[in-house]
Amino acid sequence: MYHIYVLRSLSSGKRYVGLTCLYPEERLKQYNYGSNKWSKANKPFELIYSESYLDKTRSRRRELFLKTGQGRRVLDNLVK
Repeated sequence: MYHIYVLRSLSSGKRYVGLTCLYPEERLKQYNYGSNKWSKANKPFELIYSESYLDKTRSRRRELFLKTGQGRRVLDNLVK
């Protein structure tokens, strides 16, 4: 199963959209640990949205869509 997740940085307010095979809560723990330079600089994070898919291709398309201008507007409406 594949999960699309949306995190919000509590320190900077930035939003991050990603794709993982892990549960979104597990991925959130990795981000809050500061597993890379960007996450270390912007932690802590909160999980604000997630979707699950059986098909990797469909989940990747959805992730890429949510990273577009139109997708960001859709995401704004979903997380209100």
